[in-house]
Amino acid sequence: MSILQHKIDFALVLNVSNANPNGDPLNGNRPRTSYDGIGEITDVCLKRKLRDRLQESGEKIFVQSDDRRNDEYRSLAERARGNLKEALGGPDTASRACKEWFDVRAFGQLFAIKAGKKTKKKGEETRENEESESDSGISIGIRGPVTMQSAFSHKPVEITSTQITKSVSGEGDGSKRGSDTMGMKHRVDQGTYICFGSMNPSLAERTGFSEEDAAKIKAILPKLLENDASSARPEGSMEVQKMIWWQHSTKSGVCSSAKVHRSLLIDADGNVTVTKIDGIAEEIISGF
Repeated sequence: MSILQHKIDFALVLNVSNANPNGDPLNGNRPRTSYDGIGEITDVCLKRKLRDRLQESGEKIFVQSDDRRNDEYRSLAERARGNLKEALGGPDTASRACKEWFDVRAFGQLFAIKAGKKTKKKGEETRENEESESDSGISIGIRGPVTMQSAFSHKPVEITSTQITKSVSGEGDGSKRGSDTMGMKHRVDQGTYICFGSMNPSLAERTGFSEEDAAKIKAILPKLLENDASSARPEGSMEVQKMIWWQHSTKSGVCSSAKVHRSLLIDADGNVTVTKIDGIAEEIISGF
């Protein structure tokens, strides 16, 4: 596989209709918005969806969600120890992890490894204020070439909050009705969100991120919201409208990613237009 040789920028235009695209757990799970009413879907949420789609396509993923876990490991530490074994904590930790997991060589990862306990020789006393066990360790950071921004709506979104009740049977044989539980459910009535991302060839050299890996992400992004339905996001309430893929003619890039991202414009009706930039091949793909 050949290492990524051209800088790549990409964008996603997402449509939301009567759904909660990303609830805020610190605000009653209301859709995330700024003080100006601009809707937000965090980069963490988007990368979670991308990891899930890659995992469904057969790629090995390190940061798995509990409901999609496909191995016996119940934590990241167990997964790292089980797969890297004696290499964990050694000089080959980063290279082994990048070869093992797609999301590590794409997004990067921090491996925090605790040091083992100190052994005290026979007859050796512990000095005052000196710990007999070490809580120190090492951290191995891997900086990935693929970055994604949070998605923001191109105009303020309207949020509708609905009060709901839940009735359950009481204790005993179930013949008695229990008390109703009151709650709230929130949704964005209509919104168009834009997310930008980039792939850096210089960082790709360090992790082994290849042209083939970039092509897999390109194929997955238009399907980002497939198989992602829930009560807050019913089927058909969210879709990828457009995916824009910019490939620079050079490794370092023809211009900054900020200039490339500004070339995408959305009018008041949600229509997408992209301004041509010399030296950059652009491709616009409709969502599936």
